[in-house]
Amino acid sequence: MKPDNLFEILAEPNRRTILDYLRVKERSVGELVALSSLSQPGVSKHLRILRDAGLVSVRKDARKHLYILSAQPLAEIDHWLEPYRQFWSNKLDDLVRQLDEEEEL
Repeated sequence: MKPDNLFEILAEPNRRTILDYLRVKERSVGELVALSSLSQPGVSKHLRILRDAGLVSVRKDARKHLYILSAQPLAEIDHWLEPYRQFWSNKLDDLVRQLDEEEEL
């Protein structure tokens, strides 16, 4: 999947929240509903989009479907962002230096 498609998918805040929950551990739809402000159909819709994008996978455990974060597409975004890091890493270094200087005063 192209990074621009992933950016579009990740632009939706509820999908990012679901990924944050799955970053901690695998979860069922019911757990994700309980953690979020979304309905079961809403969570299922976002999970389907995330699964189609390769950002989550699912495994069956007895009668439950457990969703698991699949980080490979995120690595593709990380790789795409690499040349742009210089634009903010220097700024962060400058901020750290400024704060250190102010602390010494």
